Amino acid sequence: MAVTGLSALTLLSSTSVHAAGSVPGDERAAPPPRPTTALETGAAAYMDAVRGDRRLLRDFFRRLPKGGELHNHLSGAVRTEYLIELAAEDGLCVDTATMTAVAPPCGAGTRPAADARTDRAFHDAIVRAWSMQDFPPGGNGHDHFFDAFGKFGEVTWRHRGKLLAQVANDVATQNQFYLETMVSPASDGAKNLATEVGWDADLARLHGKLTAGGKLDELVAEARKEADDADAEFRAAARCDSGSPQPACRLPVRWISQVSRGSSPERVFTQMALGMRLAERDPRFVAVNLVQPEDWDSSLAHYSLQMRMLNHLRGVYPKAHVTLHAGELWPGLVKPEHLKSHIKEAVDVARAERIGHGVDLVHEDDWQRTARTMAEREIAVEVPFTSNAQILGVRGDSHPFRTYRAHGVPVVLATDDPGISRIDISHEYQYAAATYGLTYPELKDLARASLEYAFLPGASLWRGNPTRDGYRTTAACRSARPGAADPGPACRRLLDTSPKAAAQWRQETAFRRFEQTVATGL
Repeated sequence: MAVTGLSALTLLSSTSVHAAGSVPGDERAAPPPRPTTALETGAAAYMDAVRGDRRLLRDFFRRLPKGGELHNHLSGAVRTEYLIELAAEDGLCVDTATMTAVAPPCGAGTRPAADARTDRAFHDAIVRAWSMQDFPPGGNGHDHFFDAFGKFGEVTWRHRGKLLAQVANDVATQNQFYLETMVSPASDGAKNLATEVGWDADLARLHGKLTAGGKLDELVAEARKEADDADAEFRAAARCDSGSPQPACRLPVRWISQVSRGSSPERVFTQMALGMRLAERDPRFVAVNLVQPEDWDSSLAHYSLQMRMLNHLRGVYPKAHVTLHAGELWPGLVKPEHLKSHIKEAVDVARAERIGHGVDLVHEDDWQRTARTMAEREIAVEVPFTSNAQILGVRGDSHPFRTYRAHGVPVVLATDDPGISRIDISHEYQYAAATYGLTYPELKDLARASLEYAFLPGASLWRGNPTRDGYRTTAACRSARPGAADPGPACRRLLDTSPKAAAQWRQETAFRRFEQTVATGL
């Protein structure tokens, strides 16, 4: 069965579903439902009315405003069919034994990628190798998922701007208002510099070696040049300077620098330092994140060291943000001792501002304290349901989604690698609603959270801790109505000076239009 669209929803929802209930170990109940407006009540009624109509329900979630995309790997987010077309345009070849894209010329055991344009069987075989399409339910989804990156890697490094145009268009047409996507800046240069400098357990001294003679600054310049080239290619691909710009051109986009956690300690530290230095010197870059499987032997062996590296570098680069893949583990994937502390260390040692996946929470030592800390510090957890199911086999009541919410931890929905997973963010919202019995106001607050905890600069449209206290408009915009031509001078100043508040205002305006539209469909 193809894991696409609603079929993926059906597959993921195969476990028992409860509209409400407690999770073992929860210390407090979920906050009471907040008051709703008449428009929200109408939208909720429409959602209930179309639950039995797959087409209308899918359309409802597609049109629903869905905040920002915060956990997104650019190369894994691109539609597989587009990757195949790019491979054909570049004259690449495909190794027929492994279905891996390779550079030309096409010798024995390979075929031109362009053959996929006319040979449907060949095309479909590439799609299956480069994604989770038709993946057998009993197969090793973990390995197939991660292996896909290596199979299409020869395609993706060549066209960062084109990839961004395609992904950003998808995000915008899914009614999202912001994108943070992960890339590896100056990857070869960082590898070479790490090899040149070598390892030094004294992290301050190691950082000094990287910066000596302007070596790290040269990498920063290289990464910024890559970003300039990607911007130019993006604007051309999305026709931003034409009379018919694509939706991507209106979408605020920021880069997160990937760090290859399975690499040598010196390379990991170099990539971290580069990403954090970039975040302080180029506003297009906002944060660093560790990528690659958390369960690899090298990842497990160096996990605590990597958390200490980030702790040190946060003192050097205090303005750089940190979001971390942590707790993307499950019993049976790793030994029990490796389930004890990854999220805790990411929170306590690396001082991460967001956690990606966080699936093994309740298997960690003193996890309730970690959850309380995340709630108190407003450390959001990024939840990609389909990815968690495909890689770890975790779905439904096994997932800690309810546990995080019950402990007041901010939760944002994300896609992770929608190209590989063959889904979109609408699918993830629809899955959340079906599996956990979420109301329309709860879905709305999930969308709001994804902008509230984004690394967009500026003051928020909301006051206080909105996860704990509810989404209440800040004083400057308290009397303003979203969508109004004149929100008032104080609110206008906020919107003009804060990219975050501006994105949030766009979403609130979209919510109002959406609710007015669906109410007429009853």
